Amino acid sequence: MTRMKTYYKENVAPALFKKFGYKSVMQIPKLDKIVINVGCGEAKENAKVVDAIMNDLSLITGQKPVVCRAKKSVANFKLREGMIIGVKVTLRDEKMYEFLDRFFNVALPRVRDFRGINPNSFDGRGNYSTGIKEQLIFPEIEYDKIDKVRGMDINFITTAKTDEEARELLTLMGAPFAR
Repeated sequence: MTRMKTYYKENVAPALFKKFGYKSVMQIPKLDKIVINVGCGEAKENAKVVDAIMNDLSLITGQKPVVCRAKKSVANFKLREGMIIGVKVTLRDEKMYEFLDRFFNVALPRVRDFRGINPNSFDGRGNYSTGIKEQLIFPEIEYDKIDKVRGMDINFITTAKTDEEARELLTLMGAPFAR
């Protein structure tokens, strides 16, 4: 069991149980999965872009990314059905907790002028989304080996029913929310 999962079971779950007064331990919100998504609009001109993004994501997450294709054709974006438009990774269990730990404690402090993540980026159902502007904040990525600085979206999907419960869960897990 990873350090973060043990921390959740010993510290976070009892604190949430006490604060929100749940009747059963099954009501305690927990992190379900983390989805990391990189959109690559330039992939329609250059196919090597997708390989570079997939390589970066697999280094960051330790898992093979999945290619996302367009579901519909959109003339304004010069997009046809079936074209590659992005790459994503879904993390669960051990890899999810390991990534969460590295993201909050190693990667985010490396962001320039970092004052915390936006506390208002919840969706109303207990899920949190944040974006980062460059993949260089992860120590696994070497500056010399990248072809272009790219951002990514990171979504934390929880079993919480409300944003308040999810915010408390992520705060207890170590999320550095801005004041």
